Amino acid sequence: MEAIVAGPERRERLTAEIMQRTGIDETMIERLVRGFYAKVREDAVLGPIFDARIKDWEPHLKQMYAFWSSVALMTGRYHGTPMAKHLPLPVDAAHFDRWLGLFEATAREICPPEAEAHFVERARRIAASLELGIAGANGLMLANGERFRRNQAGAV
Repeated sequence: MEAIVAGPERRERLTAEIMQRTGIDETMIERLVRGFYAKVREDAVLGPIFDARIKDWEPHLKQMYAFWSSVALMTGRYHGTPMAKHLPLPVDAAHFDRWLGLFEATAREICPPEAEAHFVERARRIAASLELGIAGANGLMLANGERFRRNQAGAV
């Protein structure tokens, strides 16, 4: 009978298993984040939104390394409030689609297939969650499969 493992030991085991199965490590996460945000900064749709809010990119990128380390490898390195940061942004479904398109393209360029699938599946869940949260903050309750458009009744 296997002993129950809790806390830090369990997290370390999960992280090691994910790394072994996908090939993801902190170096790959940094390459993915840097490559993705290079695309975002040049993007006509997303670039201006980020430009208006981020003046010094290095601290933001370091925070995103920690975020994706926590999301992809379960390391627990990120300590932040992504929903609160995104709620005031002037974004909707089109922005999330663009974000996902750039993220998926970057993951395809940088990662082996197993790692790409791991990152993309999580990115899709994150985008959907943020879109639902932003819609709710704008007074809209989305039905299953419904997307948030800023021109919907009541949305600003």
